[in-house]
Amino acid sequence: MASPTRTVIVPFALVGALVLSTPAAAQLAQPPAATKPEMNETCPGLIARNQPRATPASLRLALNPDQIRVDYVGHSTFLIESPQGVRIATDYNDYVRPQGLPDIATMNHAHTTHYTDRPDPRIPHVLRGWGVSQDKPARYDVSVRDVRVRNVPTNIRNYYDGGTERHGNSIFIFEVAQLCIGHLGHLHHTLNQQQLDEIGRLDVVFAPVDGTMTLDSDGMMEVLQSLKAPLIVPMHFFSRYTLERFLARARELKWETETAFSPSLVVSKATLPATPKVVALPGR
Repeated sequence: MASPTRTVIVPFALVGALVLSTPAAAQLAQPPAATKPEMNETCPGLIARNQPRATPASLRLALNPDQIRVDYVGHSTFLIESPQGVRIATDYNDYVRPQGLPDIATMNHAHTTHYTDRPDPRIPHVLRGWGVSQDKPARYDVSVRDVRVRNVPTNIRNYYDGGTERHGNSIFIFEVAQLCIGHLGHLHHTLNQQQLDEIGRLDVVFAPVDGTMTLDSDGMMEVLQSLKAPLIVPMHFFSRYTLERFLARARELKWETETAFSPSLVVSKATLPATPKVVALPGR
């Protein structure tokens, strides 16, 4: 496994809770009528066996205005924290949850390890990545202090009859601290040009790498090459073998790979790698 030649990401193990404040009002956005050029310019594991460990807030390292904190909780759940203290939990569910309440919880519909029908009512913004029907996909454009969240719907397989559930998954894009972070959710197919245009340029992408229940390995590598994000964080792997298989594919593309010791890292625009890099985080 290649060793980094320079510091790209600042890992740390001091994890706790940030002080939260009341979020701004959110609104449900309509589907974009056409590709927005500004999106192209600026982007406009293992299931955890134990409860996440908590660290006293007094020990928490403060973020600079250009930094975000990412904590891999497990499976496909991450906790993303903004400089102004906004907490986002991805694929929020009943089995793998971050410590404390998020301000924003995103969910997808493939399995119950990616959503819950009983989210804590104290969560201000619960964003379900599927619509009320297959003809009405979910569309969000939510702003909470220094965070903007939007989504791009994708289809998923219907495991009951082998058919397709249209718009059953959402790729959620988080814009914060001059970074664009994409969570691919339970992606089942490669992306067309319209979807790539809607997503825009990503700085960080959370990618499911199991190669079976989500997109196959060839398809996932195609998606990641199309997205061109400089930092790739694997998720949704079920064994060390599965993760290593993905890392081997990444190295075939001459991407740098690193396995971190801490489930937490700090990312900023200034410290992004110049060429694609995969950082595998241990789930809690």
